[in-house]
Amino acid sequence: MNNTVSGFSKLSKEEKINWIAKKYFSTPEEAVFLLKNYWNADEKIQKLHDEFIENTITNFYIPLGVAPNFLINDKYSTIPMAIEESSVVAAASKAAKFWSTRGGFKATVINTEKIGQVHFTFNGDVSKLNLFFAQTKSKFFSDTESITKNMQQRGGGILDIVLKDKTNLLPNYFQLHATFETKDSMGANFINSCLEQFAKTLKEASQKYELFTEANEEVKVIMSILSNYVPNCVVRAEVSCPVEELAEKHIPNPQEFAERFVQAVQIAEVEPFRAVTHNKGIMNGVDAVILATGNDFRAVEAGVHAYASRNGQYSSLSHAKIENGIFTFWLDIPLAIGTVGGLTSLHPLVKFSLQMLENPSAPELMQIVAVAGLAQNFAALRSLTTTGIQEGHMKMHINNIINQFAANDEERHLIKNHFKNNTISHSAVVDFIENLRK
Repeated sequence: MNNTVSGFSKLSKEEKINWIAKKYFSTPEEAVFLLKNYWNADEKIQKLHDEFIENTITNFYIPLGVAPNFLINDKYSTIPMAIEESSVVAAASKAAKFWSTRGGFKATVINTEKIGQVHFTFNGDVSKLNLFFAQTKSKFFSDTESITKNMQQRGGGILDIVLKDKTNLLPNYFQLHATFETKDSMGANFINSCLEQFAKTLKEASQKYELFTEANEEVKVIMSILSNYVPNCVVRAEVSCPVEELAEKHIPNPQEFAERFVQAVQIAEVEPFRAVTHNKGIMNGVDAVILATGNDFRAVEAGVHAYASRNGQYSSLSHAKIENGIFTFWLDIPLAIGTVGGLTSLHPLVKFSLQMLENPSAPELMQIVAVAGLAQNFAALRSLTTTGIQEGHMKMHINNIINQFAANDEERHLIKNHFKNNTISHSAVVDFIENLRK
């Protein structure tokens, strides 16, 4: 069947929905009903959501939860988390409460430098190119003054521009490698606007440069784009306490627990197969806050995983040690995020989340996000090294199984009561439901 359609983007929202429903569903009216059932009753809010992307047909809901009791740098916060995975918010909340009585989380922004590049080729005398760049560098700054004016008033702007010779990687390949400070904005549009002007200046100035006399001495711009790899835009989050203070219900021997915990982290430091899952757990916390605050979790994910591989092998983002009877667990993570621009001023729930966090600056939000990642990692490792990961996860996941089988209130009560003292697994819950209904 030929499923192509011409002019789809020009169709009205209603026409798009009707086309999809008739084309792909045996009961089109049910498909239409489902899509419209997720529309916001407030037409203004729905119109706002419709205009976030192209070809919008409905809203795709992800639960927004909160994790309270986060003591960060001696101040309590309730952290918003948008995520569909069961047990993540509960785990973060549990870790927050655990550390709130042991000094809380400490977080520090190490740097906030962001990066953009103009990629180009030059097949000529490299010494001439170096001289050209030295003589033209100031023009890159002056030609972007109209773009950087407002950012400079907020304390940001272009930090530096360097010429990088990458001909060892590709023939004739060079870069203008620029660093930026974008203050409370993530800065993607600002950086890309600067880069495109750099490219224009580079091309025009090189064409007029008197020393480029040979036919092959021509600058050819390939592309201009920011990088989501920001190894100098890093925040650290950490927790520490005397080993004996780790004791609780599931940690009767805190010294043994601390040693096993450190070993678990060390395994993730040296074993990539474990490191990927280890870091995925960290990103459960990070992504949930990134989404709730209207930031780009895909950019963050790409940058974080590149950072985890910066030493030539994929490794753990978190680290742990025991020194002089003190247990310390910490995380360094690159985060290019913002609290102004983009969805932060448009999406009602993003504005709600930021207000609940008391309208943090971008560096403050970096600290909160990093803490959420560390808390999630601590909760996972505590479970893995004590009771096992499935006990807590399946207690939360049981609701999904119950809902999958549309259990009524009486069945729900009987199921949960039965599995208070029995091992939870998907098959066990299904078997119990089926026997219940016989």
